[in-house]
Amino acid sequence: MSDPMRPRASLRTAVVWEVLQDALDRRVKATGRQALDVLDTGGGSGNFAVPLARLGHKVTVVDPSPNALFALERRAAEAGVAERVRGVQGDAHGLFDVVERGGYDVVLCHGVLEYVDDPAEGVRNTVAALRSEGVLSLLAAGLGGAVLSRALAGHFKEAKQALDDPNGRWGDGDPVPHRFTAEQLTRLVEGAGLTVGAVHGVRVFADLVPGVLVDTEPGAVEALLKLEEAAAELPAFHSVATQLHVLGETAGTAEG
Repeated sequence: MSDPMRPRASLRTAVVWEVLQDALDRRVKATGRQALDVLDTGGGSGNFAVPLARLGHKVTVVDPSPNALFALERRAAEAGVAERVRGVQGDAHGLFDVVERGGYDVVLCHGVLEYVDDPAEGVRNTVAALRSEGVLSLLAAGLGGAVLSRALAGHFKEAKQALDDPNGRWGDGDPVPHRFTAEQLTRLVEGAGLTVGAVHGVRVFADLVPGVLVDTEPGAVEALLKLEEAAAELPAFHSVATQLHVLGETAGTAEG
């Protein structure tokens, strides 16, 4: 796991990194530029931004939390990429108060859509930040994963409520305002004018497997990682994934 695009926390993020790495490689080849301009909305302390900067890309992180941005600055400095990472305070609703419209080759919208009042507007804003040929990486909470996890925990009424609720919430104590199906996310991305290049289920098994099995069984982490990657592209598993990842591309990018 020495690849900077697949950090050790990778049981939960490896599928996203794999798809993102491929998208970045294609954009580098298409543009002829080794350093792409990347916007990471809700990028927090830099889980994606810092590894991207280590690959040579210029990353702007927008996050509403000053503490997260402080941690980002420190993390980027420790990694030796401070000159390639810029943090600004803001959110998806007022995105263009703090960043340039149409100024980025790749936009990451990870863990943001669940918390905005209007998910469709959130997607439209992130898409508007893309150049005429660009890629959107969208990661959001999956409905099926929440239903399954509540049911396996014995909370059957909450599982049924999440299944019936238009926002996929299991109750008043649910910290996640919105959850989505793959079809809903696809419609949001297409409604914003992008072509859907790929849909992947993320954390299909990782959140369900007892940690002790992963930590104590030799080779378990790598085996589980391979299982996650194999299941991620299969539509049958999208309906039970904890998160869903959609890669959206502008028409020119998709054709290219």
